[in-house]
Amino acid sequence: MKVYTTDRIRNVVLLGHGGAGKTSLVEAMAYLGGITSRLGSVSEGNTISDYDKEEIKRKFSISTTMVPIIWGDVKVNVLDTPGYFDFVGETEEAAAAADAAVIVVSGKNGVEVGTQKAWELCEKYKLPRMFYVSDMDVDNASFRKVVEDLTELYGKKIAPIHLPIRENEEFVGYANIVKQEGRRWIGKGQKVECPIPDYCMEYMEKYREILLESVAETSEEFMDRYFGGEEFSIPEILMALTANVGDCSMVPVTLGSSVQLKGAANLLDDIVQYFPSPDKRKKAGIDTKTNEVFEADYDFSKAKSAQIFKTIVDPFIGKYSLIKVCSGVIKNDDSLYNIDKDVEERISKLYVFEGSKPVEVPELHAGDIGAIGKLSHARTGNTLSLKAHPIQYAKIDVSTPYTYKKYSAKNKGEEDKIAQALQKMSHEDLTMKVVNDAENRQTLLYGMGDQHLDIIQSKLLAKYKVEMVLEKPQVAFRETIRKKSDVEAKYKKQSGGHGQYGHVKMRFEPSGDLETPYEFAQEVVGGAVPKNYFPAVEKGIQDSVQRGPLAAYPVVGVKAILYDGSYHPVDSSEMAFKTAAIQAFKKGFMEASPVLLEPISSLKVTVADKYTGDVMGDLNKRRGRVLGMNPDHKGNQIIEADIPTMELYGYSTTLRSMTGGSGEFSYEFARYEQAPSDIQEKQVQERASKVNTNEE
Repeated sequence: MKVYTTDRIRNVVLLGHGGAGKTSLVEAMAYLGGITSRLGSVSEGNTISDYDKEEIKRKFSISTTMVPIIWGDVKVNVLDTPGYFDFVGETEEAAAAADAAVIVVSGKNGVEVGTQKAWELCEKYKLPRMFYVSDMDVDNASFRKVVEDLTELYGKKIAPIHLPIRENEEFVGYANIVKQEGRRWIGKGQKVECPIPDYCMEYMEKYREILLESVAETSEEFMDRYFGGEEFSIPEILMALTANVGDCSMVPVTLGSSVQLKGAANLLDDIVQYFPSPDKRKKAGIDTKTNEVFEADYDFSKAKSAQIFKTIVDPFIGKYSLIKVCSGVIKNDDSLYNIDKDVEERISKLYVFEGSKPVEVPELHAGDIGAIGKLSHARTGNTLSLKAHPIQYAKIDVSTPYTYKKYSAKNKGEEDKIAQALQKMSHEDLTMKVVNDAENRQTLLYGMGDQHLDIIQSKLLAKYKVEMVLEKPQVAFRETIRKKSDVEAKYKKQSGGHGQYGHVKMRFEPSGDLETPYEFAQEVVGGAVPKNYFPAVEKGIQDSVQRGPLAAYPVVGVKAILYDGSYHPVDSSEMAFKTAAIQAFKKGFMEASPVLLEPISSLKVTVADKYTGDVMGDLNKRRGRVLGMNPDHKGNQIIEADIPTMELYGYSTTLRSMTGGSGEFSYEFARYEQAPSDIQEKQVQERASKVNTNEE
């Protein structure tokens, strides 16, 4: 592939709700750009950007895919992202690497939750953006309704630049609001001039007025001319539009039908016209040698640096690190220093990806997006630079996973294989993590939702040939006592030779400190138990608190006092006193009103005002205590609540179904509280065998 300089590059991320038509749009662009010779479709599973087996099977995007479209003398690096919320990490990585965004809205389904989330992501990264209304060939598609809804949400920024022209219920062309001309499509993305129908004129004038107002606001001279009734020339309107789109004060709305190849060519023209090349964007890091700010700003004349924004790990094609060049020109055979890993690695080959196909290139200029193969130490978010100029860029910010399940190997002996495969997959997917929960003897797999975990499970089987079982995780309860008890225990064993003899009298009471398992004290007088056996008694208590007598959970908050006992000068031993202490603990604990403590989490739920009633009702069902509500000044409420950790299982799915996918939540462990009697009874019954056999 030809090498493109910074001013001839556009990096565009496609965002939008799942099913809005992003992948179909990429397919139309790739066909018009000459990458493919036939138009693929999502339903047939033969698109350029959904090439993974899981994507073909499920018919939606799971990973971000890069497709470079050559349009005239400009390379448009299109990043096709998943629309489903379980794969938001992929979308966040792509948005961090892009310089602008096209938000795809289905003309049939209208503005959806994913549309609004896409807008919020653009706001976070200050990305210039435009809306593309897809599915305009469908009978009930309404461009006007989409524009009205967008205007209601985002105000005067919304500026339609095209209007649909229909004949006999068919989508045949469009009216260009800037040029006030009609166009009819003929053949492969081509068009001819046509008159604008009368029914379009009312909206044509309305939308043109919005457009001219925005143009007038770009300078005082334009404002004076506008109020003086002067017309702006088309080049003036285009220039002002480009400036307004670049500073995010204006968001054009265009339209098309990807499956009919209508509108995709216009969109590519608009991307080249309105969106900035990388050198118009800012990028700064720290030169760690001088501790000064390094303003890279995608300048090809500065020291080489790049950031890895995504990693592809595949057992068949190997490992690729997708990079965005932040400064300089990176070439084959360059040696780049990875400051995060403190290693220097040689680049053997540079690539750009056309969907799943790596295409070799000799160099990548500042602002370009490409890939490096086989960087053994590199991870997503790492910075690559020259060792003489070690640069550090800020890490990529991705969402935290809160949904988790316990996993185990289906076939014995495959635990290590699964662990290795998951580690490789975690390089690729930053929203997946594996946590070893030693206390409950389980390994937990965290993801963004149940669907995310299911797909990880499927990928393990398809790519790494290992099968895992996902189950409901065990929650870590604790045991403690509420009252005092006074017990004695005697361990006496007579056999040939030395016997065993240990005798203790002990009191047990709550220590008041639920952070510490136990406190040990002794009040023995007159040497009833010799001092040299005190450590053995304490060791008995120490062993006992690992697994309580109530339900085999760890014990907290118990004070054990040794106050009397007896010993035998020949038969007493440390082992005998330790055993006597274990017996005393079991007896004393069960006589001191034992209770189970359950973990409580602090939960924050962010939802639109209209859903607060439903969410609070559901939290009450889950034994949650709502502590308060605060507005976030974006039309949402942040509900804060305390909730038993065990009740959070499955919460992600419930919240999404209640809020249409718009609700978000986060939580962290807060403390332990006494479990209700019904929960305690159930746990004691379920774990009776573990108490009796002392096995987990």
